Amino acid sequence: MSKLQALKNFRFPNVFILILIVFISCALLICINFFTIKILSANRAYVNGESHYSKGQKDASRHLITYLFTKNPMQWKLYLEELKVPQGDGIARITLLKAGDNKIARKGFLIGRNNEDDLDDIIWLFDNFKDVSFLSKAIKEWGKGDKLIFDLFVVGQQINAKIERNLLSPEDEKKYLNEISTISDQLTINQRNFSNTLGEGTRKIKDLLIITNIFFILIIICSVCLYYSIMVKRLLISKKETEVKNENLIIVNRELDRFVYSASHDLRSPITSLKGLIEITALEDDVEQVRDYLQMMHQSLARQDQFISDIIDYSKNKRKEVIMEPVSLKELCNEAILQLMHIENANRIKFTQELLVDQIESDGLRLKIIINNLLSNAIKYADCNKQEMFITIRTYFSEGLNKIEVSDNGIGIHDDHKANIFDMYFGTNKNKGSGLGLYIVKEAVENIRGDISVFSENRVGSKFIVTIPNSYAV
Repeated sequence: MSKLQALKNFRFPNVFILILIVFISCALLICINFFTIKILSANRAYVNGESHYSKGQKDASRHLITYLFTKNPMQWKLYLEELKVPQGDGIARITLLKAGDNKIARKGFLIGRNNEDDLDDIIWLFDNFKDVSFLSKAIKEWGKGDKLIFDLFVVGQQINAKIERNLLSPEDEKKYLNEISTISDQLTINQRNFSNTLGEGTRKIKDLLIITNIFFILIIICSVCLYYSIMVKRLLISKKETEVKNENLIIVNRELDRFVYSASHDLRSPITSLKGLIEITALEDDVEQVRDYLQMMHQSLARQDQFISDIIDYSKNKRKEVIMEPVSLKELCNEAILQLMHIENANRIKFTQELLVDQIESDGLRLKIIINNLLSNAIKYADCNKQEMFITIRTYFSEGLNKIEVSDNGIGIHDDHKANIFDMYFGTNKNKGSGLGLYIVKEAVENIRGDISVFSENRVGSKFIVTIPNSYAV
């Protein structure tokens, strides 16, 4: 098998599958980046919300301590105002965990001084990722913070009740100051844990995003490289096919030029001979001589008939596709012998058949052309000087291949001519043939992926062996 055939038989991945892989990878990459950016944006909003939460709690504690010692009602109002910030976030958290009412949750987040443009991302992240490890841990810290805010609220109510009743003692002031400080310290730790948890989650998401991007970009790059590799290989195959076709066209054109030239000469030659013989015969009175002239005319017409038959075989062999089918070698041999018995001296030749193989899978038309031409050549080039002339046809199976062997004791082939016997229009005696026979045989054998070899000795005889594969993929 040639390199070109090997390349043609090589199966490439479907380019549409590669394009689909690139399209899906790009779509997934866009979606993953979109949702990752949305998650990171929501994380940023939570961190920003935590800063408002922390500032609100610290300002509320500061105003409560000031109120504790100054008993100024304005400080109490400021305390309640600042405490609403973490309380609003707490309402939003409880609502999303239990009721899932986004309207109430939005209102709570707005009270917590979160930016209105961030609310959709904040609620979306909570709804969809509340069970994810980093956010679940942050929500738990958030819950602990809300409990401490409630404790701060209770302390504030106790302080306010005692101030309104004028029951606040110096000991109470110290006690409440310690409670407020303790709650504030715990809230500071809690808020730090919340921020650290979100920060850790953000870093993990960033790392995952980088890995995912690298993975899909590599898929896209590999797919594109493979696509271009396939295109380049196909272009190379196409180029090679074009070169082979051009080479074949050059060879065919050369053969055609030679064929037209030789065919026109060989077709005109018998006609010219016939015209000359007819003119001579018209002037001849001797009956015996006229008969000789008529015999010469018959021979001339027989040569032209053979030449036309060779041209037909040449055309069939060139144009018809190879068709694999069961073929009987016995029938082909018997038919060929009967058809060739009109050739001069054919009735003097002894035909022997040793057909060890009959039915084979091959192209019937090519086998018929091969057998007919080999037998025709053997008859035409028989040695009439020998007392006994014979042609032997053998078919047998050897080394996994079918073989057809045609041998004779004819005039043989001179050593100087053996290298050219399969060339177009080569013939040692143009009166006996057109010079196309063995050329057609060679081409027919090649068309069925076979091989032909010749063994011949001048004045002793010739043997042609045709090797045919059992079957092959057309």
